[in-house]
Amino acid sequence: MVFYLLVSAVVLCMLMSIKALFSPLDEGMQKISLSHFIWLAFLYGTICIGFALLYLLLEMRDMSVILDNGIRLTGDFFLMLETSIYFSTMTMFSVGYGDLTPIGIGRMIATVQAFVGYVLPAAFFVRTVIEFDHVSKR
Repeated sequence: MVFYLLVSAVVLCMLMSIKALFSPLDEGMQKISLSHFIWLAFLYGTICIGFALLYLLLEMRDMSVILDNGIRLTGDFFLMLETSIYFSTMTMFSVGYGDLTPIGIGRMIATVQAFVGYVLPAAFFVRTVIEFDHVSKR
């Protein structure tokens, strides 16, 4: 019972923190619009899934692009899809955990994806500032 209360409290705190992003700063002024947040989430999701499918398609063509703890990916389609999505997400949002390693052409693809993952927040910020500036000049 205590476990579920603690989990609920943690989830509630996280949700309240995210909600604070959308609370108005001043009257008529919002920190981040919900539509921008949803747009960014879909953009990240689309890019992660797209790169994951690239990794998966190359693996299915017997072009090893990801090693799992030093061993080539094996298993059924869904296990390889899950691993590709995990690798893509870790590459996009961080430098990874180290359990999966790109090899061959996978290194170049992962490099491009990591670059996109680092540039995207800056591009989103610039776009938001330009849009805010445009709206405030009206």
